[in-house]
Amino acid sequence: MANNIDYIVSDFLLSPRKRIYRHLLLQLVVFLITINVFWDTPDELIITPARIRSWIGYFLLIDILIYVNAYVLVPRFLLKGRLLLYLITVFTLILVSIVTLGSLQTLFEDTRFEELPSSQSVIWLNILSSTISTGLLVAGSSAMMLFKHWISNNQRVSELEAATLQSELKFLKSQINPHFLFNMLNNVYVLIRKGRDEAADVLFKLEDLLRYQFNDSAQDRIQLSSDIRFMSDFLNLEKIRRDKFNYTISKEGDINSVWLPPLLFIPFVENAVKHNTDGENASFVYLSFNVQDNRLTFRCENSKPAEEEEKDNRIGGLGLKNIRRRLDLLYPDRHSLKIIEDKQSYTVNLYLDL
Repeated sequence: MANNIDYIVSDFLLSPRKRIYRHLLLQLVVFLITINVFWDTPDELIITPARIRSWIGYFLLIDILIYVNAYVLVPRFLLKGRLLLYLITVFTLILVSIVTLGSLQTLFEDTRFEELPSSQSVIWLNILSSTISTGLLVAGSSAMMLFKHWISNNQRVSELEAATLQSELKFLKSQINPHFLFNMLNNVYVLIRKGRDEAADVLFKLEDLLRYQFNDSAQDRIQLSSDIRFMSDFLNLEKIRRDKFNYTISKEGDINSVWLPPLLFIPFVENAVKHNTDGENASFVYLSFNVQDNRLTFRCENSKPAEEEEKDNRIGGLGLKNIRRRLDLLYPDRHSLKIIEDKQSYTVNLYLDL
């Protein structure tokens, strides 16, 4: 409800299509302010040519005062931080307006101002009252322009943040594609050098993977089941390349109902494959997806080589650095990433609030 009200207000104040309605509303406000000219007492309406002429002059004067302040003084002085110059200019404009209003009163041929006592105190009281009321009118128009400027700035900042976010996400996702492709081409190269018949099958499966990379992964959101098929094909290719490699993928819950950004899990899987290469012993990667109560739990566990080589920081690779940043951008305060490492295995637990 509050968001709808915010949208309606900002749209009315900023949309070019609503410009004419904004000006019509302002004219209605000025009309309501100046219409009291036709009453000397609440129960006595006076409409004469002199009153009409004076009302027109009064209306135009207030209109000019508001527009000059809102579209000249506020942008030129107040929004640029030149507060003192703004106050001096506004005060001068108010005094000129009061003098002009006093001159307009001479057009009221049938007014009863001449019946009022002409003492100095009454005159100064009228001047003070007119100054305060006119000052409040100017302050109101200034406040409205400042509010409009604040909303416009907020929208501009939000749009800039959104554009920056999308650019960064596209950049991060684009880094995954060549990273994955290089790994797969390396696998094909190894099989071909070994003279393995599986190289042809690998190339065929690689075609499907590349189709996903360049088509499905270009979408903002895809089905989780599609991402899982991609990871299954990727691990199957790895199994073809390595005789002692095994993998399992378990799924629980309504996997097909989950939509999420593509390539969210593949960096974990790539990392698991990369760091469990063991030519002498069996190695494995276990993947688990559980959807329950609008929450996705992802688990990736991989074995570690019996004699692990000296490697750089596991979390410091391009893929995992990338995914940490993407998670911060896509699921701020709605995800939890926990990594457990011991001598035999390396486990990633990722929790996403959908």
